[in-house]
Amino acid sequence: MIMSSTKTIAAASAIAGAFALLASATMPASAQQPPQGWFKVCSKQEDNDICNTQNIVTADSGQLLTAVNLIEIKGKINRKIFQVTVPIGRLIPAGVGLQIDNNKPVKLEYGICFPDRCIAEAPLTDDLINALKKGGKLTLTSVNYQNKPNPIPVALTGFSGALTGPALKQSELEERQKELQDAVQKKQKDFEAKMKAEQDKAKGAAN
Repeated sequence: MIMSSTKTIAAASAIAGAFALLASATMPASAQQPPQGWFKVCSKQEDNDICNTQNIVTADSGQLLTAVNLIEIKGKINRKIFQVTVPIGRLIPAGVGLQIDNNKPVKLEYGICFPDRCIAEAPLTDDLINALKKGGKLTLTSVNYQNKPNPIPVALTGFSGALTGPALKQSELEERQKELQDAVQKKQKDFEAKMKAEQDKAKGAAN
């Protein structure tokens, strides 16, 4: 049962990571942001229905800053998980601070790290869901290897609608993935053009 639960949660995390990985697979570039905001995707995994309401925040460069995932598993396994994904290079003992508006921050412990990201998680309680619905801003703070806090604000606008509304259809999900991929590719091209212009400028100044 434990192995089955772990496999199911891993599948849910894979849904969560699809956009996060795509968002982080880019080099610094222009200030255009990929499509963002709260949205929900659902899938069937063995005897379980898995839904993930998520929001991905990227830097102007397109690099992943944080991804928020509210994972609900129903069926043979019933579990609700709140996950926060951050880049690597974090101080693990510090965890991730979760603050809604000006309320007292709550510490989330890291559960696992991969070569490209770390994930902190906690049980997804009704109290947390209600607080997110009533809130205006979620602030997630990790601490980098230089011992500097990195607070990332996440707007809660549209959260309730995404959580309680219908999940994205497969066609909508594919379109959103395509938009994100196109934005990432544009960022890379813009970055390469900017770097070339700066190199040409530096060469001109040296002559």
